[in-house]
Amino acid sequence: MNLKIVVFAFMVMALMFSLTSFIGKGDKKTLYDFKAKTIDGKDFDFSALKGKKVMIVNTASLCGNTPQYADLEKLYQQYGGEHFTIIGFPANNFGSQEPGTNNEIHQFCTKNYGVTFQMMEKISVKGDSMHPLYTWLTEKALNGVQDAPVTWNFQKFLIDENGNWVGVVAPKESILSDRIYNWIKGIK
Repeated sequence: MNLKIVVFAFMVMALMFSLTSFIGKGDKKTLYDFKAKTIDGKDFDFSALKGKKVMIVNTASLCGNTPQYADLEKLYQQYGGEHFTIIGFPANNFGSQEPGTNNEIHQFCTKNYGVTFQMMEKISVKGDSMHPLYTWLTEKALNGVQDAPVTWNFQKFLIDENGNWVGVVAPKESILSDRIYNWIKGIK
């Protein structure tokens, strides 16, 4: 009987240890756990961005916020490179304002705004078909910081140089705001 109690206690402790180990690893992910396709269909592993601050923005070509492409490009030209980058995700989730194909979107961004920052293939940023990266960006249980559902085109997510979610910027807030400049420069 004592042997049964010892075996049972050992099994309970082993189960608790394995659950603690599993929970300890948790669902906490970083940007580096994700992959997507570029606008020209190439695989893109976000772990390639280690050491960079990243701004992720959902874009649309027929939106009142579309002129933000110009400011995104200005910011990218000024700070993009070894320590900062911008990733654009076209999405047709709001008012059907991004109806084009990936090729049409790429041509539009290049011709009208001279976009040189990385554009990705068109995805969904909300609903049942939401891209896994956007699930992470919008759910506190996954990003560890805040629930931040996408409310409109040109919502910006700020990711630190370790791949951690650090903030969200409203669609209408200027990309050239002091808040964003200070974040890029590391000023608190």
